Amino acid sequence: MYAHLQGYDLIGITETWWDGSYDWSVGMEGYRLFRKDRQGRQGGGVTLYVNDHLEGMELHLGMDEELNESLWVRIKGRAGDIIVGVCYRPPDQGDQADEALYRQIEAASCSQALVLMGAFNHPDICWRDNTAGHKQSRKFLECVDDNFLLQVTEEPTRRDAMLDLILTNKEGLEGHVKLKGSLGCRDHEMVEFRILRAARRAHSKLTALDFRRADFGLLRDLLGRIPWDKALEGRGAQDSWLIFKGHLLQAQERCIPRKRKSSKTTKRPPWMNKELLGKVK
Repeated sequence: MYAHLQGYDLIGITETWWDGSYDWSVGMEGYRLFRKDRQGRQGGGVTLYVNDHLEGMELHLGMDEELNESLWVRIKGRAGDIIVGVCYRPPDQGDQADEALYRQIEAASCSQALVLMGAFNHPDICWRDNTAGHKQSRKFLECVDDNFLLQVTEEPTRRDAMLDLILTNKEGLEGHVKLKGSLGCRDHEMVEFRILRAARRAHSKLTALDFRRADFGLLRDLLGRIPWDKALEGRGAQDSWLIFKGHLLQAQERCIPRKRKSSKTTKRPPWMNKELLGKVK
């Protein structure tokens, strides 16, 4: 709901802590979801929500992608494409994973326009003087300099440390950078900024359920035939939800026809009416 109120085109999140059990709950109406979950252990993970009116395609740079937590999406622009990257670098990340990340950054920096955001966890870097105390932080600075990147975050994002960065290879591409408080119970500040370039709007090919022509009598009958006690016996909340959703979607396909959505996009979903907006504000 916050995303719709703000009208964001892109939303990058680090440390999602998602795995396959979250597949049913992380979608957001009006946005296409790109995600990369940490494999083999808890924590980490990155995601990027792209507004449906933008054309986005995930890029696979093909260089040790499994070693680090980053994803890259090409956004179609009127004056050229924009590469948007989201990265989470754990504080204890090793040299091998760092080097793999630097190779990805080098490849992405060859694009005409790059925006890279994320939590890089180099608290010892002084961006004003371009200096750092630790070896890994100095290597990161070398990567930034070698690829002619600009770092535009100016305020600490976690206590007194500037851990969350926005990097670009094109001066003037980003602006209006400001902190917006924390997301949920996180102790990092959200960073809001604008990409100062017009994007190409996608032509909608989406369909929507046509409830005006729905056969709700048949829907109730189909769902009423299912022996729910037996179907859900011994199941936990997660499995029960997946079983219920599967039956509901099957019945929905039979009872509710679809219609093509208009290519005109709106900044808020249909369920967010004036009354709800007033209460939220």
